[in-house]
This record gives sequence, structure tokens and C-alpha cells, in this order.
Amino acid sequence: MTRIPEEDRTIMEQSFYLPMVLTVLNRDLSVINQSSFKLKQPYLDLIEETMKAIQADLKEVKIYMRKNQLQVQKMKRDESFTMFLFLYKGYEEHHNYFNPRLRNKVEELLEYYFFKRYASEEQGKAEA
Repeated sequence: MTRIPEEDRTIMEQSFYLPMVLTVLNRDLSVINQSSFKLKQPYLDLIEETMKAIQADLKEVKIYMRKNQLQVQKMKRDESFTMFLFLYKGYEEHHNYFNPRLRNKVEELLEYYFFKRYASEEQGKAEA
């Protein structure tokens, strides 16, 4: 049983998911730069703008975590699982994540940042 509220745990998870997404996008940038695309710039622009949005969100996550005394540390990784230590206001919890689950979550986040965030931004503007 975890002592960490759902909202805080979600933010703590973002502290390791978002850097993973940035790693994937950095690799994609290098692949595109080395590729023989005729028109590389639109792809590069899309990835760079997406990376800026992710970096802004990661900054907010770090500020929130610092303000609320939250920390996450990667403990160990094997071929199936990755273990993280969550430090929550003086309490320690170990959380194991199945590596395919991590990959799937990173893929979901990529889809969100490439496509769905624009839809949610438009919906927010329409409600305002």
C-alpha cells in the first residue's frame, strides 16, 4: 500500500517518463539529420517544438517536486523491470515498473505531445 497520493505519484512518474521521451526524440533528431529526406526541416521543427513543450512540462514537474519534498531515484534495472525509489515527505517507497510498460507509457506520451496536446489546447480555448 502506498502512502503517496495519486496526483503526487503521477507527477513523480513524470519526472522519469519525460526524460525518456526526450531521449527518444533526441535519437530521432539524429536519425533525421543523417537521413536522405528531401525536406528535413519540417520534421526537425516538429521534434524541436515538441521537445520544448516537454522541457517546459519537466521544469514544472521539478519545481512541484522541490516545493513538495518529492524525489525519485532509479535504483536498478534488469531485462524485465526497473526499480525506482520514491522519497515522499520523509517516506521511502520502492516501485517496480515492467520495462514494456515504461516503453508503452513513453509511446503514449509521444502521441500526446505530437497530436493530442493540440486538441486539448483547442478544447481549453473553446471552453474559455
